[in-house]
Amino acid sequence: MRNLAKLSAVGASTAVLAAGLVAPAQAAATSWGACPAEPGVDARQECATLQVPMDYQAAGGPTISLAVSRIRTAKPALRRGVLLIIPGGPGSPGLNRPSIQVKRLPQDVLDRYDIVGFDPRGVGRSSPVSCGFETRDLSLTRLKPYPGADGGIAENVAWSRRIAEACARNGGPLIRHISTRNEARDIDRIRQALGEKKISYWGVSYGTYAGAVYATMFPERTDRAVLDSNDDPDPRRVSRQWLANYAVGVEDRFPDFATWAAARDGEYGLGTDAAAVRRTFLKLAAGLDRKPLPWPGANPEELSGNLLRETMLNALYSDANFPMLAGLMRAALTSGELPPPNTPPEAVLQNTAAHAGATMCNDVEWPGSVEQHQRQVVRDRAAHPLTAGMPVNMGPCAFWPFKPAERPVRVSSHGPANVLLIQNLRDPSTPYSGALKMRQAFGQRARMVSVDSGGHGVYLANGNACGDQAVTDFLTTGSLPSRDKDC
Repeated sequence: MRNLAKLSAVGASTAVLAAGLVAPAQAAATSWGACPAEPGVDARQECATLQVPMDYQAAGGPTISLAVSRIRTAKPALRRGVLLIIPGGPGSPGLNRPSIQVKRLPQDVLDRYDIVGFDPRGVGRSSPVSCGFETRDLSLTRLKPYPGADGGIAENVAWSRRIAEACARNGGPLIRHISTRNEARDIDRIRQALGEKKISYWGVSYGTYAGAVYATMFPERTDRAVLDSNDDPDPRRVSRQWLANYAVGVEDRFPDFATWAAARDGEYGLGTDAAAVRRTFLKLAAGLDRKPLPWPGANPEELSGNLLRETMLNALYSDANFPMLAGLMRAALTSGELPPPNTPPEAVLQNTAAHAGATMCNDVEWPGSVEQHQRQVVRDRAAHPLTAGMPVNMGPCAFWPFKPAERPVRVSSHGPANVLLIQNLRDPSTPYSGALKMRQAFGQRARMVSVDSGGHGVYLANGNACGDQAVTDFLTTGSLPSRDKDC
């Protein structure tokens, strides 16, 4: 699964936005209440619960809850509308994002927008789903499907069947109705409940695809869309391509870490140049494939080659993680004490894995041939040794018990020119090559700002003043750059 982010601890109030059953302006004016007093929640953040159809094809049927939050602008006279933050994943919560982002967003943006967050359907406080997975199946090297040390995928096939069967058995009726199309419909219900004719939003990672789907399904209701760290929107493959892109993204990004570590060879002893650091990593991973080290607190409790690879992948999301990865490698090489593992709580993994699996499998049908996947893994391990075949391996969608209810959305160039893409050149998760496909799909609706930086997340994330200013200017003025821009 793509995302193992922690769920928000903040709940929504018992207030209900009536999802179009009452006038949106009335709902927005009367239905908000205080959020629970949890650590990190801004005192200005309000919470509410919105009821939406579980199945939009049967809108008169059962409903589910969406937890929504907002921090209103302190300058109503300058207010343009709302800026919805669409979380990544799939499976990340978003209810607390306003409290986080008001500390970072420029004042010019805060003056013009109410900052709005939400937990997507099935996540956190929004009618959460769980498939009741076995603890062994929540290993980080299973949730991303790393092959065995010899490249075999028999264990992945067995795990994939167990995951799919558990969701069919325990996921409940909502598991069939978690999809990107339905997230876009939920976003439109949030827009209605807020009393807005149009909605602006900032989508990051998977949130870029959800935002692109919204802009395609509801172009006339899209105001200003910022898509940050962009997924490849290929409608034939969708999340299959996102996973495959890890192989490219890690190869793009690893040299940044290797160069950083080589400059600190006296501290970490990983090699005096980037090529040497890469050789050290590959040799260490191969050695841990053969003989893992005990690592209490991990799942399972050992540092295997695959867990080193997964730790590396996550570390590449931000330069701030480089010391952690280098320190882990040094400890493993010298038989030193390993640092405490950063293993998310099981409850977090249960919810995130169920939601991510449902989204990925319900969006598009996946091939089920074991032989085809084994051939792909062999080729990918040779071409991209850092990720060892994981990006093209078999997963639960090959055995998913439900056919997609709808075809994937083909992101379209039809609509207003109101989409700004911003992208790091060296992103381990959503590589630049995939972002170019999103840019191509939008055509003249969009412009793209390419930032000469590494990591996942761009706007306000890596200190690139040129890129940050381009987004701020767009949000505050609505003007796209006259052409694509390099920063």
